Formats: sequence, C-alpha cells, structure tokens
Amino acid sequence: MGDEVVVFDRLWETMRAKGRSTYLLREKYGIESRTIRRLKHNENVTTDTLRKLCEILDCGFDEIVEYIPERKE
Repeated sequence: MGDEVVVFDRLWETMRAKGRSTYLLREKYGIESRTIRRLKHNENVTTDTLRKLCEILDCGFDEIVEYIPERKE
C-alpha cells in the first residue's frame, strides 16, 4: 500500500456491489478519466468529486474512502 493514508479500495467494492463501472462514471456521469486514474492510484481528489460519487452510488463517504493512519515508529 505504500505511504498512502487515504485509500479508495472501498469505492471499487461499492461500485462492484452496485453494478457500476468506470465506463458508466465517465460516460453517464461525466467523471473525467484523469479523476478515475487519481482514484485508482489513491491520489488527491476534490471533496466535490467525493460528493458526486456518493450521489451516484447512493452511499456515504465511509463506503468509498478509508483513512489509514500513518505508522509512527
């Protein structure tokens, strides 16, 4: 997982469970390809994008994003 502290693994699980694809996100809902790439690589996205995903998937933030605290050693 690397040094990420915010991961979008739950997004892909929720999409799978609700029968949604990245193609549908792009073509029907206007989510840009570069935004999907950023999500796949656990990179920063806007809160507006997160809100839109929640609307599309009819879910809460906890179903698309997870915060994992950095390990301090």
